[in-house]
Amino acid sequence: MPQLDSPLLLSPVYKPKIWGRSDLAPLFSYPERPRLPRSKGSRGRSSRAAAGPVRAGSPKGHEGAPPIGPLIGEVWITDDSSRFLNGPVAGVTLGEASRQYGAELLGRSWNHCRFPVLAKYLFTTDWLSVQVHPDDDYAARREPGSFGKSEMWYIVKAARGARFLLGAKPGVTRERLRAAAEKGASKELLRQFRPKAREAIFVPPGTLHALGPGLALFEAEQNSDVTYRLDDFGRVGLDGKPRPLHLDQGFEVARVEQPAHRNLPRVTVREPFGARRFVVACRHFAVEELLLRKAASFAGSPERVEGLSVLEGDGRVETSAGWLGYRTGDTWLIPPATRQYRLVPREPTRVLKFYVPDIERDFRYVLAKRRVSAAAIKKICFD
Repeated sequence: MPQLDSPLLLSPVYKPKIWGRSDLAPLFSYPERPRLPRSKGSRGRSSRAAAGPVRAGSPKGHEGAPPIGPLIGEVWITDDSSRFLNGPVAGVTLGEASRQYGAELLGRSWNHCRFPVLAKYLFTTDWLSVQVHPDDDYAARREPGSFGKSEMWYIVKAARGARFLLGAKPGVTRERLRAAAEKGASKELLRQFRPKAREAIFVPPGTLHALGPGLALFEAEQNSDVTYRLDDFGRVGLDGKPRPLHLDQGFEVARVEQPAHRNLPRVTVREPFGARRFVVACRHFAVEELLLRKAASFAGSPERVEGLSVLEGDGRVETSAGWLGYRTGDTWLIPPATRQYRLVPREPTRVLKFYVPDIERDFRYVLAKRRVSAAAIKKICFD
């Protein structure tokens, strides 16, 4: 098989939701279809990526493109059905490539054949349901073949009046909360917050939560879709029927008295290219934010695959073989064998980097060397 040794661009998968919207700004132009990046080969010839041109309506690479009409609530960027748009795996789905290449794509520290981190964007015009996720132990017992779910949110944009719910109010008991959920009235018993752009929130298993309208956000989580819906406020789904609730399982795993991790502190260090923010790390994923004002050189890590999602800006991804253009909304995977590559911004570029970390090495050690206080490090690292 051809070696995976350079950055790979993924096509997003669009998910209709009853609380979604048609305007996916500032990240995506709906219903614009996925594209292949402008590129230049090592011989100086401008071209498209290795897959060749893909036209609108072509069956290859566009299965996840949104049809005109439905409201889009989620854009999944590391879903099994996401397709690569360049390189030796062009046209292949992430799920297929993960099974075919194994550690060559996913890294030698990951022993499963499914991509380790599910990354997505959410766009809301209404309240999502009040929900909760189990931990790995519970999922192993009650949801065979599934993982639990920890997740984090990074607020890209928040409209005036936007809200989210996180954790129960002080003094609220499990019994009182369940009684309210059965009546579609649990919202009043949960803590409500006003989000701000670039705010980050960690949501461990067992945390009651619900996103409100007016949000565009990035979410990184364990690659699991086990969600227990506790309260959907009496509405119906896209099929016109009430969406099912999971009260028994949900209240079995809910940690009603657990304090919610609302706003993670901004731990940022200067870099020659601009700045690097260490957003959050747990054993399932880590997220960093890179602000690039100048060109920066990087390389893959033999232990893991890394993802780069472009929040804003455009420029080039340069390798020894040539270059590929990047733009806002792109997500690139960096396979473990990737040789040195450079991100060359044409304008200031903000990127979210996500991966499965060695928390001690990737966060605590690096930050301690940069003289970040132990108290600040503790607030963004969750073992």
